[in-house]
Amino acid sequence: MATFPSITPTYGIQKNSAPNFKRQQFGDGFSQRLTFGLNQNPKTFSLTFEVSETDADTIETFLDARAANNMESFDFTPPGENSSSKFICESWSKSIVYLNRATIQTTFRQVFEP
Repeated sequence: MATFPSITPTYGIQKNSAPNFKRQQFGDGFSQRLTFGLNQNPKTFSLTFEVSETDADTIETFLDARAANNMESFDFTPPGENSSSKFICESWSKSIVYLNRATIQTTFRQVFEP
């Protein structure tokens, strides 16, 4: 299992949660909810890395390798979290803002697998 390079994202991180649940709505306005599946609350992180072009190339090479290997998941410890989880990155963008400085914007989606 690959581990994301130890390059810290810029603060301003956005963390999204989307709990999986089913709701049954009854005619009298009453509703009942039930969590669905084993992993009911996957997380998505929108991350920005403002780094040197060398670090940007490291990140991009890492993500390209995962994409070329059937969207292989990788371990990543989000800032402020105590433990790592498995994520995939389905898309990212890179912009070179200054000489030897680059910005990479990513979205890491948590996956659940052994």
